Amino acid sequence: MSIIIAYIGKKGCVMASDKRRIAYFGNKNEREELESKLYSGNIRNDEELYKEAAKRDLTLKITDDTHKIKKIGTAVMGEVSTKTTMEVKRKRIYGTTNGYQIIELVGSTLKSKDKGASGIIIFGNKIAKSIANPLVKERWKSNISLKYMGDIFEEIIKEIADKTPSVGKEVDVLIGKDDSLTPTTAQEYLDKTEDRDKRLLEKYRNQLTEELDKANESMEITSKLINEGNIGRISNINGKILNVVLENNVEAYDTNWKLLSKPNEEVIMLLNKDNDGNIIDEDNVSNFVSIDDKVIIKDGNLCIEKNNISLNCNIVLCNTK
Repeated sequence: MSIIIAYIGKKGCVMASDKRRIAYFGNKNEREELESKLYSGNIRNDEELYKEAAKRDLTLKITDDTHKIKKIGTAVMGEVSTKTTMEVKRKRIYGTTNGYQIIELVGSTLKSKDKGASGIIIFGNKIAKSIANPLVKERWKSNISLKYMGDIFEEIIKEIADKTPSVGKEVDVLIGKDDSLTPTTAQEYLDKTEDRDKRLLEKYRNQLTEELDKANESMEITSKLINEGNIGRISNINGKILNVVLENNVEAYDTNWKLLSKPNEEVIMLLNKDNDGNIIDEDNVSNFVSIDDKVIIKDGNLCIEKNNISLNCNIVLCNTK
């Protein structure tokens, strides 16, 4: 769980969230102790988080591309979730003009529901909420536009990210409004929106059941994660999109542990920034990468061997043995 901040009132709804997702691989007790330390505020940045994970012999996968809020008609929905080997717990907020609903689900089963016509709602872990609450009170003004509210929420989330790695600096902001809605009709509209969303969740739940049946297989795969070593060679370059042929002892999985590519097959990786943090222009890609360049993982960083330029991919790389 990270952070979602929402305003709901007669102007409409504006919702902002970070995009961070942290996956932990390793001993269950060590994972829980690390999460507890992280969410209590005792870990201040990504570097400290990686060091603490290494001490506990845990592997982390941190991404900042998870969308936790979305538009549904004239409403906005935000969700935080906790996934275990047995179930998924979700907390959702639906907001539009003159109305919001907060629901808690275990799987696709509704456990609680709250509703209201206006307010500022914050979802987050303990440390994130403790930082967010005073910042929102300090900067809140009732006479500002939804767009400006969104800008304020985005600034607050980025400030939180400076103090805890449980929150990322990449932020989504969405606005939902329907001036025809009253506090009564808003609740009716949100009931229908929630019902439609729940049916979609039930489909997802069925897919999740299939995934849980493969839990033992997933645990075996996590023991093969590559933290250091050769990954493959670049076989094709299309702008900043790179095709990489995997080494004969490397295979790739998606984040749901589905096998994507076997040894000697291709995966897609992306070139984004140089070593100074500057965005690489597509016209200058040849200055950084060439066909047959070796791709490695060095000190936990996926990169090009010759210049340490980092690469991005949404896959998990494992040894075959």
